[in-house]
Amino acid sequence: MSEESDSLRTSPSAASLSENELLPAPEPPGYVCSLTEELVTKAREELQEKPEWRLRDVQALRDMVRKEYPHLTTSLDDAFLLRFLRARKFDYDRALQLLINYHSCRRSWPEVFSNLRPSALKDVLASGFLTVLPHTDPRGCHILCIRPDRWIPSNYPITENIRAIYLTLEKLIQSEETQVNGIVILADYRGVSLSKASHFGPFIAKKVIGILQDGFPIRIKAVHVVNEPRIFKGIFAIIKPFLKEKIANRFFLHGSDLNSLHTNLPRSILPKEYGGTAGELDIAAWNAELLASEEDFVKEFCQPVPTCDSILGQALLPEGLTSDAQCDDSMRAVKSQLYSCY
Repeated sequence: MSEESDSLRTSPSAASLSENELLPAPEPPGYVCSLTEELVTKAREELQEKPEWRLRDVQALRDMVRKEYPHLTTSLDDAFLLRFLRARKFDYDRALQLLINYHSCRRSWPEVFSNLRPSALKDVLASGFLTVLPHTDPRGCHILCIRPDRWIPSNYPITENIRAIYLTLEKLIQSEETQVNGIVILADYRGVSLSKASHFGPFIAKKVIGILQDGFPIRIKAVHVVNEPRIFKGIFAIIKPFLKEKIANRFFLHGSDLNSLHTNLPRSILPKEYGGTAGELDIAAWNAELLASEEDFVKEFCQPVPTCDSILGQALLPEGLTSDAQCDDSMRAVKSQLYSCY
C-alpha cells in the first residue's frame, strides 16, 4: 500500500477523534464478512481492503461523518459504510464525499427518488425494460440487461425507467460480492427510434451519469452496447461529454456482431436472444426478487426527509447534478444532433 493510502488511514482527523467530539448514537449492528477467501484476496489487491484494518477503517469514516456532517440522516452501519469505502478503494476522504453525494443526489431529484419501491414500478418491471441475468461473467460481475425498445413513452415518463435502474442498483449493491466485483451493463438498442431517443437529452443524461459516476457506490466494469442503430451515434454524442475517461473507455459497441460480444461475455452465460446457451431471457426471477424487498425499500426511500438535511445544498452535488439550467441550450440542439446521425 502507498504511503498516501497509509496516511489517509492514520490521519488524526479521520481515525482518532475523541469521544467528546462524537454525537451520542446507538451502536450500529456488528459486521460479519460474507466474502470468500478468493474475494478477500481480490479486495486486498484491487481495493486496498485489509481484513485486519476493515473495522478500524469503517469507524474512521463513521467518525468523519459524525464530526463533519452531524445532522446528516444516514445509516452508519458497518455494512453500509463499507460500500463507500470499497467504491473508493478505502480512501477516507473520497469515500466521505461519495456518501455525501449519494444523499445529495437523492434529495436533488425527487421525481426519481421519492416513493422509490418495487410495487410503484410494476409497469416498468413487467415491460422487460431491465433485468439482471442469472449468471455472472467470468470476473464475477452481475450483468444488468437494459432494453430501451421495451419502453413505450406514452405509457409512462422516462424517469420511471431511471427509477427502476436505481432500484436495481440498490438491490445489487447489498451483496458484498457485487461491491468487490462490480457490475457489467448490457444495453440492447434494437429498434430505438428518433422520437424515443429524443427523450434522453442532456438534462437527463447529465443527471444519470452524475449519479452513476459520483453519487453511487458501485463499480461499473464494462458497458456492452448491442444492436445499436445509426441513431445511437447521436445518443452517445449527448452522453460522452459527461463521461470520465475511465468510464468512456469501458464502453464497447458491438452492433449486430454477437461474436464480438462473446469475446467479452461467454455464450454460456447469455440468453438465447444474445446468441447464448443459457435459455430464454427470463425477467420473472429478478422481478420477484425486487418485489420481495418491498419492505426494505419502504424503510429506506419512503420516509419524510428531515429539514436539517438542507445542509446538502447545491455546493455539495457532484458535477453531473448541478445547474440544470446549463442544459437548456444543449437541449435545443438534441434533435439536430440526432437527425444528423439518423
